[in-house]
Amino acid sequence: MDEAGSTGPPADTAGRTPDTVGDRRPGGLPSEEERCRILAQLPVPVAYFGRDQLLSMANGAAAESVGRTEAALLGLRPGEVEPGLFLEGGEGLSDAIARVLRTGEGEPYETHLMVEGSEHIWQAAMSPVRNDAGEVEGVSVVTLDTTDQFWARRRLAVLNKASRRIGSTLDVGRTAEELAELAIEDFADFVTVDLLSEVLTGDEARSVLHRDTISFHRVAQRSVLEGCPESVVPLGEIHSYDRDSVIGRALVLGEPVRVAVDDETLRDWAADEPVRSRSMRDHKIHSVLVVPLRARGVTLGTTLFCRHRTPGGFGTVDLQLAAELASRAAVCIDNARRYTRERATALALQRSLLPRRAARQRAVEATARYLPNTTGAGIGGDWFDVIPLSGARVALVVGDVVGHGLHASATMGRLRTAVRTLADVDLAPEELLTQLDDLVSTLDREQPADSSEGAPVAGATCLYAVYDPATGHCTMARAGHPEPVVARPDGTVEQLPLPAGPPLGVGGVAFEAAEFELPEGSRLALYTDGLIETADRDVDTALAELRDLLGRPAHSLEETCDTVMDALVPEQPDDDVALLLARTRRLDAGHYASWDLVADPAVVSKARKRASAQLVAWGLDDAVFTTELVVSELVTNAIRYGGDPIRLRLIRDTALICEVVDGSSTAPHLRRARIFDEGGRGLLLVASLTERWGTRYSGTGKTIWAEQPLPGTEEADLA
Repeated sequence: MDEAGSTGPPADTAGRTPDTVGDRRPGGLPSEEERCRILAQLPVPVAYFGRDQLLSMANGAAAESVGRTEAALLGLRPGEVEPGLFLEGGEGLSDAIARVLRTGEGEPYETHLMVEGSEHIWQAAMSPVRNDAGEVEGVSVVTLDTTDQFWARRRLAVLNKASRRIGSTLDVGRTAEELAELAIEDFADFVTVDLLSEVLTGDEARSVLHRDTISFHRVAQRSVLEGCPESVVPLGEIHSYDRDSVIGRALVLGEPVRVAVDDETLRDWAADEPVRSRSMRDHKIHSVLVVPLRARGVTLGTTLFCRHRTPGGFGTVDLQLAAELASRAAVCIDNARRYTRERATALALQRSLLPRRAARQRAVEATARYLPNTTGAGIGGDWFDVIPLSGARVALVVGDVVGHGLHASATMGRLRTAVRTLADVDLAPEELLTQLDDLVSTLDREQPADSSEGAPVAGATCLYAVYDPATGHCTMARAGHPEPVVARPDGTVEQLPLPAGPPLGVGGVAFEAAEFELPEGSRLALYTDGLIETADRDVDTALAELRDLLGRPAHSLEETCDTVMDALVPEQPDDDVALLLARTRRLDAGHYASWDLVADPAVVSKARKRASAQLVAWGLDDAVFTTELVVSELVTNAIRYGGDPIRLRLIRDTALICEVVDGSSTAPHLRRARIFDEGGRGLLLVASLTERWGTRYSGTGKTIWAEQPLPGTEEADLA
């Protein structure tokens, strides 16, 4: 046919067909000589084992991979490099080839071989070779060196595990332990983690560049051997490294270092650290990685990774992996350090704003406990207070600001100060909460709408109680706060039913007070919701347990307080807890005297005489003159400007208190009289003679009081 219709095989450029190119056989198959040449030039190791499982053929790449010649390998068994000498890690090759010969099915095989002291990972494809009859007459083994891919996969797997396990808490010590635990599982036999002392306390780490000796705390250590016998430093102990030591140089440089431990290295270590050198020799530690823990450009500590049971030493890949693990752990440790510092700052602020010593008063015996949360949400705004009031009375306060952190603590301080200021003007509990509610609303209005500095104050709760030891009456009001619990001396325990009031800052609802009579020796418990609202029990169960605990006999309030906290507060509370316990006292004849007076000027002299006689009976002769003047002025004012009923009271408490009650709500005013004025000097005289004076109002009139200091009164610890 012509060229257009030709259907024969195409000719090459020399006019020959493919069947006649070179020495190739018909069909394009290479000759035996070409097959050998092709096999020899393959870049991957190829070997062939016959039915006797002896090596019959291998290419140059196979021989080169084990450092032998092709001729030297022929006739060897799988895994042998010399007769009777097997590659470390190649012991399982013979069984794998036998399986392929027996089943006639190919299979993959991964082996870790130690070649000339270096570990290699080989991925082998084992395939049966059949004759013309289809019988398996041998096995071909094609291998690929997948060492780099293996270590890359392993590195990613370890780093993925590290991202999940290291830094699970904001605790510096626990983060260090997580690093040591992970390293032991994956590539080290013994791990130590040392941190600078200031890191543990949350302070900024000082530079190690200019230190001759670098001191650390041993924070964590793990070993494949039980009890970490390799360690020469107990957990928690302080130890040091010399600047010129192997570890010191790594810290100064800030770079990880790989150390092959041989006799020369041990001699160097023995010169500076003989104890460590001896331990390394005894436990046959042969490879060490020294990896500084650095975060944000600052050295926080150091980690040592050691091998003594793993035959192979650390390689470059291990050094890179250890550096990445240490880097991740260092960031987590630094985060935990910063959290520790911020938490310590907030806690210090919180505790500085809480009363540390009980104010001078004898109305109640009081003790308190405050426990911050441990969930990482930050210090809360719980507070308590014991405030002495006029007339030997005392105010008991417990409150809770919404939110956590420094803002909540600062807000708590503002509210506590406001409560003490309002209490100083002798407001009734419901009136005080009303004023406090207005203050909270004002604080919220002052906060910008887009401010991110903290949560609003609205929602804060407060319980305010006033106890009078002269009468045993206790008046209480609450703003969204849990009701108090009282345990009376007769064994009855109850939750006092107070009118429900809204949280502070809500506004629009008036607060109501309730009055109770508390026998002497009653134990009153005021607390925040963190005591009864926990994850493992409901509120009703917690309140029932609280009532049971308060009903048990106890030798002291301290013992009762500890018992309640231990029983109701979990080991790691998720909210702040404040508990205030108070045992009531009553004023007896040795501390209290009262007389009813008629509104007649002639009764003033009688009042002076009665007051003088009472002071002499109490052994307070030195206070007679001043007290007579105070009584004279206050009773005269009550007769002149007040009205019936008039009552004079003397109270010997932490101070000598003189009170005059009348039926008028007219407010007295302190003023300075002019030269020719006949009156107006009474209150000025009282103010100059006494330590302090004031007025409080009730539904039936007012009380003007004045206090004189008494020696020998001491303040006691409150919590």
